[in-house]
Amino acid sequence: MKMKNLGIGLLLSCLMVTVNVSAQTKKKSTRTKSQRTPTSSYGNQPSSYGNQPSSYGNQPSSYGNNNQPQQSNKPQDSIPIVVVPSTGNVAMDSVKPSLRNDASIERNLIKDRQPLAYEHIREDDAVYRQRVWREIDTREKMNLPFRYAADEDNGNQRFISILLKAIRDREITAFDVVDDRFTTPLTPAKVLESFAGGVDTVPSYDMQGNISRYEVRTREFDPDSIYQFRIKEEWVFDKESSRMFVRILGIAPVKPLYTTTGIFVGMVPLFWVYYPDCRPLLAKYEAFNGKNFGARMTWEELFENRMFSSYITKSTMDNPYDRRLKDYIKDPILRLLEGENIKDKIFNYEQDLWSY
Repeated sequence: MKMKNLGIGLLLSCLMVTVNVSAQTKKKSTRTKSQRTPTSSYGNQPSSYGNQPSSYGNQPSSYGNNNQPQQSNKPQDSIPIVVVPSTGNVAMDSVKPSLRNDASIERNLIKDRQPLAYEHIREDDAVYRQRVWREIDTREKMNLPFRYAADEDNGNQRFISILLKAIRDREITAFDVVDDRFTTPLTPAKVLESFAGGVDTVPSYDMQGNISRYEVRTREFDPDSIYQFRIKEEWVFDKESSRMFVRILGIAPVKPLYTTTGIFVGMVPLFWVYYPDCRPLLAKYEAFNGKNFGARMTWEELFENRMFSSYITKSTMDNPYDRRLKDYIKDPILRLLEGENIKDKIFNYEQDLWSY
Protein backbone atom coordinates (compact mmCIF):
# COMPACT_ATOMS: atom_id res chain seq x y z
CA MET A 1 0.00 0.00 0.00
CA LYS A 2 2.86 2.35 0.85
CA MET A 3 4.60 1.41 -2.37
CA LYS A 4 1.53 2.32 -4.32
CA ASN A 5 1.21 5.75 -2.71
CA LEU A 6 4.88 6.45 -3.33
CA GLY A 7 4.49 5.68 -7.03
CA ILE A 8 1.55 8.02 -7.38
CA GLY A 9 3.47 10.81 -5.65
CA LEU A 10 6.44 10.38 -7.97
CA LEU A 11 4.13 10.41 -10.94
CA LEU A 12 2.52 13.67 -9.80
CA SER A 13 5.92 15.25 -9.18
CA CYS A 14 7.04 14.33 -12.68
CA LEU A 15 3.88 15.82 -14.19
CA MET A 16 4.33 19.09 -12.30
CA VAL A 17 7.95 19.37 -13.42
CA THR A 18 6.89 18.65 -16.99
CA VAL A 19 4.16 21.33 -16.82
CA ASN A 20 6.64 23.91 -15.40
CA VAL A 21 9.23 23.11 -18.04
CA SER A 22 6.59 23.31 -20.81
CA ALA A 23 5.32 26.68 -19.51
CA GLN A 24 8.84 28.11 -19.33
CA THR A 25 9.61 26.78 -22.78
CA LYS A 26 6.40 28.29 -24.16
CA LYS A 27 7.12 31.64 -22.46
CA LYS A 28 10.67 31.67 -23.78
CA SER A 29 9.44 30.73 -27.25
CA THR A 30 6.86 33.52 -27.11
CA ARG A 31 9.55 36.02 -26.05
CA THR A 32 11.85 34.90 -28.83
CA LYS A 33 9.06 35.07 -31.39
CA SER A 34 8.12 38.56 -30.29
CA GLN A 35 11.75 39.64 -30.67
CA ARG A 36 12.02 38.14 -34.17
CA THR A 37 8.71 39.52 -35.43
CA PRO A 38 9.39 42.72 -37.49
CA THR A 39 7.73 45.79 -35.99
CA SER A 40 5.85 48.43 -38.02
CA SER A 41 7.86 51.29 -39.53
CA TYR A 42 5.04 53.68 -38.70
CA GLY A 43 5.52 54.17 -34.97
CA ASN A 44 8.06 51.71 -33.44
CA GLN A 45 10.97 52.49 -35.76
CA PRO A 46 12.30 55.91 -36.82
CA SER A 47 10.34 57.25 -39.74
CA SER A 48 12.08 58.42 -42.88
CA TYR A 49 9.67 61.38 -43.09
CA GLY A 50 11.08 63.71 -40.45
CA ASN A 51 14.09 62.05 -38.76
CA GLN A 52 16.09 61.40 -41.91
CA PRO A 53 17.34 64.10 -44.27
CA SER A 54 14.67 64.91 -46.82
CA SER A 55 15.43 65.43 -50.50
CA TYR A 56 12.94 68.36 -50.58
CA GLY A 57 14.81 71.11 -48.74
CA ASN A 58 18.20 69.78 -47.64
CA GLN A 59 19.42 68.80 -51.12
CA PRO A 60 20.05 71.35 -53.92
CA SER A 61 16.93 71.89 -56.00
CA SER A 62 17.04 71.94 -59.77
CA TYR A 63 14.57 74.89 -59.82
CA GLY A 64 16.66 77.89 -58.81
CA ASN A 65 19.39 76.96 -56.31
CA ASN A 66 21.74 75.28 -58.72
CA ASN A 67 24.18 77.03 -60.97
CA GLN A 68 22.58 76.16 -64.29
CA PRO A 69 22.28 79.17 -66.67
CA GLN A 70 18.80 80.67 -66.89
CA GLN A 71 17.35 82.44 -69.97
CA SER A 72 17.05 86.16 -69.42
CA ASN A 73 15.86 89.11 -71.51
CA LYS A 74 18.33 91.50 -69.94
CA PRO A 75 21.22 92.62 -72.13
CA GLN A 76 24.50 90.99 -71.23
CA ASP A 77 27.94 92.48 -71.51
CA SER A 78 28.94 89.81 -74.00
CA ILE A 79 26.19 90.75 -76.49
CA PRO A 80 27.46 93.39 -78.95
CA ILE A 81 25.59 96.61 -79.71
CA VAL A 82 25.74 97.70 -83.36
CA VAL A 83 24.65 101.12 -84.68
CA VAL A 84 22.86 100.66 -88.02
CA PRO A 85 23.28 103.72 -90.29
CA SER A 86 20.11 105.42 -91.42
CA THR A 87 18.98 104.91 -95.00
CA GLY A 88 17.48 108.40 -95.14
CA ASN A 89 14.02 109.89 -94.72
CA VAL A 90 11.94 110.27 -97.85
CA ALA A 91 9.82 113.07 -96.46
CA MET A 92 12.53 115.36 -95.08
CA ASP A 93 15.80 114.56 -96.85
CA SER A 94 17.10 117.00 -99.42
CA VAL A 95 16.75 115.80 -102.99
CA LYS A 96 19.76 116.26 -105.25
CA PRO A 97 18.98 118.66 -108.12
CA SER A 98 19.48 117.53 -111.68
CA LEU A 99 22.70 118.75 -113.32
CA ARG A 100 20.98 118.90 -116.70
CA ASN A 101 17.57 120.03 -117.87
CA ASP A 102 15.38 117.12 -116.81
CA ALA A 103 12.66 117.90 -119.34
CA SER A 104 12.19 118.36 -123.06
CA ILE A 105 11.30 122.04 -122.55
CA GLU A 106 12.62 124.89 -120.46
CA ARG A 107 10.48 125.04 -117.33
CA ASN A 108 10.95 128.52 -115.92
CA LEU A 109 7.35 129.67 -115.48
CA ILE A 110 6.82 127.58 -112.36
CA LYS A 111 9.70 129.35 -110.61
CA ASP A 112 8.18 132.82 -111.11
CA ARG A 113 4.52 131.93 -110.60
CA GLN A 114 2.66 133.95 -107.97
CA PRO A 115 -0.89 133.40 -106.67
CA LEU A 116 -3.61 135.88 -107.51
CA ALA A 117 -4.57 138.19 -104.68
CA TYR A 118 -7.92 137.56 -103.02
CA GLU A 119 -10.77 139.86 -103.83
CA HIS A 120 -11.39 142.16 -100.92
CA ILE A 121 -14.71 141.66 -99.11
CA ARG A 122 -15.95 144.47 -96.90
CA GLU A 123 -17.27 143.46 -93.54
CA ASP A 124 -20.59 145.22 -94.23
CA ASP A 125 -21.01 143.26 -97.45
CA ALA A 126 -20.55 139.84 -95.83
CA VAL A 127 -24.21 139.20 -95.06
CA TYR A 128 -23.81 135.44 -94.67
CA ARG A 129 -20.94 133.41 -93.22
CA GLN A 130 -20.58 129.78 -92.25
CA ARG A 131 -17.45 128.01 -91.05
CA VAL A 132 -16.88 124.41 -92.15
CA TRP A 133 -14.30 121.73 -91.29
CA ARG A 134 -13.58 119.03 -93.86
CA GLU A 135 -11.53 115.83 -94.11
CA ILE A 136 -9.58 114.91 -97.25
CA ASP A 137 -8.85 111.19 -97.57
CA THR A 138 -5.97 110.72 -100.01
CA ARG A 139 -6.93 107.06 -100.56
CA GLU A 140 -9.82 108.22 -102.74
CA LYS A 141 -9.13 108.19 -106.45
CA MET A 142 -9.70 111.92 -106.91
CA ASN A 143 -7.18 112.70 -104.14
CA LEU A 144 -4.33 110.53 -105.44
CA PRO A 145 -2.24 113.62 -106.43
CA PHE A 146 -1.67 114.11 -102.68
CA ARG A 147 0.34 110.86 -102.71
CA TYR A 148 2.44 111.47 -105.81
CA ALA A 149 5.80 110.09 -104.65
CA ALA A 150 8.18 111.29 -107.39
CA ASP A 151 11.31 113.36 -106.72
CA GLU A 152 11.95 116.58 -108.63
CA ASP A 153 14.46 119.38 -108.26
CA ASN A 154 12.33 121.05 -105.59
CA GLY A 155 12.05 117.87 -103.53
CA ASN A 156 9.60 115.06 -103.00
CA GLN A 157 6.17 115.75 -104.50
CA ARG A 158 4.00 114.30 -101.74
CA PHE A 159 1.87 117.03 -100.20
CA ILE A 160 3.02 116.18 -96.67
CA SER A 161 6.65 116.36 -97.85
CA ILE A 162 6.05 119.80 -99.33
CA LEU A 163 4.67 121.05 -96.01
CA LEU A 164 7.47 119.52 -93.93
CA LYS A 165 10.21 120.87 -96.17
CA ALA A 166 8.70 124.37 -96.03
CA ILE A 167 8.45 124.19 -92.23
CA ARG A 168 12.03 122.96 -91.94
CA ASP A 169 13.27 125.80 -94.18
CA ARG A 170 11.13 128.29 -92.19
CA GLU A 171 9.14 129.32 -95.26
CA ILE A 172 5.88 128.81 -93.36
CA THR A 173 5.00 128.57 -89.67
CA ALA A 174 3.34 125.60 -88.04
CA PHE A 175 0.89 126.02 -85.15
CA ASP A 176 0.03 123.75 -82.28
CA VAL A 177 -3.17 121.68 -82.30
CA VAL A 178 -4.27 122.92 -78.86
CA ASP A 179 -6.79 124.85 -80.94
CA ASP A 180 -7.42 125.63 -84.60
CA ARG A 181 -7.13 129.40 -84.29
CA PHE A 182 -3.35 129.54 -84.90
CA THR A 183 -2.47 130.79 -81.42
CA THR A 184 0.66 128.76 -80.53
CA PRO A 185 3.50 128.62 -83.08
CA LEU A 186 5.81 125.61 -83.15
CA THR A 187 9.50 125.45 -83.90
CA PRO A 188 10.62 123.32 -86.86
CA ALA A 189 12.44 120.96 -84.47
CA LYS A 190 9.22 120.45 -82.51
CA VAL A 191 7.27 119.67 -85.66
CA LEU A 192 9.83 117.25 -87.06
CA GLU A 193 10.00 115.51 -83.68
CA SER A 194 6.46 114.24 -84.26
CA PHE A 195 7.55 112.51 -87.46
CA ALA A 196 11.08 111.32 -86.76
CA GLY A 197 13.72 111.58 -84.10
CA GLY A 198 15.39 109.47 -81.48
CA VAL A 199 16.59 105.90 -81.75
CA ASP A 200 15.26 102.45 -80.97
CA THR A 201 17.29 99.47 -79.70
CA VAL A 202 16.12 96.36 -81.53
CA PRO A 203 17.35 92.84 -80.61
CA SER A 204 18.59 90.62 -83.43
CA TYR A 205 18.07 86.85 -83.08
CA ASP A 206 20.01 83.95 -84.52
CA MET A 207 18.63 80.70 -85.95
CA GLN A 208 18.30 79.15 -82.47
CA GLY A 209 16.18 82.04 -81.19
CA ASN A 210 18.93 83.54 -79.01
CA ILE A 211 19.82 87.23 -78.99
CA SER A 212 22.98 87.59 -81.06
CA ARG A 213 23.29 91.39 -80.93
CA TYR A 214 21.42 94.65 -80.35
CA GLU A 215 20.92 97.07 -83.24
CA VAL A 216 20.48 100.81 -82.66
CA ARG A 217 18.27 102.17 -85.44
CA THR A 218 17.09 105.70 -86.15
CA ARG A 219 13.35 106.18 -86.09
CA GLU A 220 12.21 106.87 -89.62
CA PHE A 221 8.94 108.32 -90.81
CA ASP A 222 6.77 106.77 -93.49
CA PRO A 223 5.15 109.66 -95.41
CA ASP A 224 2.42 107.36 -96.74
CA SER A 225 1.17 106.89 -93.17
CA ILE A 226 -0.31 110.41 -93.42
CA TYR A 227 -3.33 109.84 -95.63
CA GLN A 228 -5.81 112.39 -94.27
CA PHE A 229 -5.80 116.18 -94.12
CA ARG A 230 -8.15 118.45 -92.23
CA ILE A 231 -9.28 121.72 -93.80
CA LYS A 232 -10.81 124.70 -92.06
CA GLU A 233 -12.67 127.04 -94.40
CA GLU A 234 -15.28 129.75 -94.43
CA TRP A 235 -18.13 130.36 -96.83
CA VAL A 236 -19.02 134.04 -97.27
CA PHE A 237 -21.76 135.65 -99.37
CA ASP A 238 -20.77 139.08 -100.67
CA LYS A 239 -23.81 141.20 -101.36
CA GLU A 240 -21.76 143.75 -103.32
CA SER A 241 -20.81 141.16 -105.97
CA SER A 242 -23.82 138.91 -105.27
CA ARG A 243 -21.77 135.74 -105.11
CA MET A 244 -20.62 133.15 -102.62
CA PHE A 245 -16.90 132.95 -101.80
CA VAL A 246 -15.08 130.14 -100.07
CA ARG A 247 -11.80 130.88 -98.33
CA ILE A 248 -9.57 128.15 -96.88
CA LEU A 249 -8.09 129.21 -93.55
CA GLY A 250 -5.95 126.30 -92.43
CA ILE A 251 -4.70 122.81 -93.30
CA ALA A 252 -3.68 120.13 -90.81
CA PRO A 253 -2.23 116.67 -91.54
CA VAL A 254 -4.01 113.94 -89.59
CA LYS A 255 -2.31 110.78 -88.35
CA PRO A 256 -3.88 107.50 -87.11
CA LEU A 257 -3.20 106.82 -83.44
CA TYR A 258 -2.73 103.29 -82.07
CA THR A 259 -2.11 101.95 -78.57
CA THR A 260 0.92 99.82 -77.69
CA THR A 261 -1.24 96.72 -78.23
CA GLY A 262 -2.18 97.80 -81.76
CA ILE A 263 -5.73 98.98 -81.03
CA PHE A 264 -6.88 101.89 -83.19
CA VAL A 265 -7.77 104.94 -81.07
CA GLY A 266 -8.61 107.59 -83.65
CA MET A 267 -7.26 110.26 -86.00
CA VAL A 268 -5.32 113.12 -84.41
CA PRO A 269 -4.07 116.30 -86.13
CA LEU A 270 -0.31 116.93 -85.95
CA PHE A 271 -0.09 120.68 -86.61
CA TRP A 272 -1.90 123.51 -88.38
CA VAL A 273 -0.58 125.74 -91.16
CA TYR A 274 -2.20 129.03 -92.11
CA TYR A 275 -3.30 128.59 -95.72
CA PRO A 276 -2.94 132.26 -96.86
CA ASP A 277 0.73 132.02 -95.83
CA CYS A 278 1.12 128.80 -97.85
CA ARG A 279 -0.30 130.16 -101.12
CA PRO A 280 3.01 131.62 -102.47
CA LEU A 281 4.72 128.32 -101.62
CA LEU A 282 2.04 126.07 -103.15
CA ALA A 283 2.08 128.16 -106.34
CA LYS A 284 5.61 126.87 -107.01
CA TYR A 285 4.67 123.19 -106.80
CA GLU A 286 2.66 121.39 -109.47
CA ALA A 287 0.12 118.71 -108.63
CA PHE A 288 0.14 115.39 -110.45
CA ASN A 289 -2.03 115.00 -113.56
CA GLY A 290 -2.17 111.44 -114.80
CA LYS A 291 -4.01 112.36 -118.02
CA ASN A 292 -1.67 115.09 -119.27
CA PHE A 293 1.69 115.72 -117.68
CA GLY A 294 2.04 119.00 -119.58
CA ALA A 295 -1.23 120.42 -118.23
CA ARG A 296 -0.52 120.20 -114.54
CA MET A 297 -1.95 122.85 -112.23
CA THR A 298 -0.24 124.18 -109.13
CA TRP A 299 -1.28 123.14 -105.66
CA GLU A 300 -2.65 126.63 -105.05
CA GLU A 301 -4.88 126.30 -108.12
CA LEU A 302 -5.97 122.84 -107.02
CA PHE A 303 -7.26 124.18 -103.70
CA GLU A 304 -8.81 127.32 -105.15
CA ASN A 305 -10.61 125.37 -107.89
CA ARG A 306 -11.79 122.76 -105.36
CA MET A 307 -10.21 119.88 -107.30
CA PHE A 308 -10.36 117.49 -104.37
CA SER A 309 -12.88 115.23 -102.69
CA SER A 310 -13.82 115.76 -99.04
CA TYR A 311 -16.57 115.34 -96.50
CA ILE A 312 -17.78 117.70 -93.76
CA THR A 313 -16.96 116.77 -90.15
CA LYS A 314 -18.01 119.97 -88.37
CA SER A 315 -19.73 123.30 -89.05
CA THR A 316 -21.09 126.32 -87.24
CA MET A 317 -24.58 125.71 -88.64
CA ASP A 318 -27.04 124.79 -85.85
CA ASN A 319 -24.11 123.88 -83.60
CA PRO A 320 -24.32 125.97 -80.40
CA TYR A 321 -22.14 123.51 -78.44
CA ASP A 322 -19.30 123.58 -81.02
CA ARG A 323 -19.34 119.81 -81.44
CA ARG A 324 -18.11 117.66 -84.27
CA LEU A 325 -20.58 115.46 -86.12
CA LYS A 326 -19.16 112.28 -84.60
CA ASP A 327 -19.86 113.62 -81.10
CA TYR A 328 -23.62 113.37 -81.54
CA ILE A 329 -24.02 111.13 -84.60
CA LYS A 330 -22.52 107.70 -84.02
CA ASP A 331 -23.44 106.06 -87.30
CA PRO A 332 -20.82 106.92 -89.99
CA ILE A 333 -23.35 106.76 -92.83
CA LEU A 334 -25.62 109.22 -91.06
CA ARG A 335 -22.64 111.51 -90.47
CA LEU A 336 -21.94 111.60 -94.20
CA LEU A 337 -25.60 112.35 -94.90
CA GLU A 338 -25.57 115.16 -92.34
CA GLY A 339 -22.47 116.61 -93.99
CA GLU A 340 -24.26 116.60 -97.35
CA ASN A 341 -27.25 118.24 -95.67
CA ILE A 342 -25.02 121.09 -94.42
CA LYS A 343 -23.58 121.51 -97.93
CA ASP A 344 -27.09 121.70 -99.41
CA LYS A 345 -28.17 124.35 -96.89
CA ILE A 346 -25.25 126.60 -97.83
CA PHE A 347 -25.93 126.09 -101.54
CA ASN A 348 -29.67 126.71 -101.16
CA TYR A 349 -29.09 129.96 -99.27
CA GLU A 350 -27.34 131.45 -102.30
CA GLN A 351 -29.90 130.08 -104.75
CA ASP A 352 -32.86 131.32 -102.73
CA LEU A 353 -31.62 134.91 -102.98
CA TRP A 354 -32.32 134.93 -106.69
CA SER A 355 -35.74 135.18 -108.31
CA TYR A 356 -36.38 133.55 -111.64
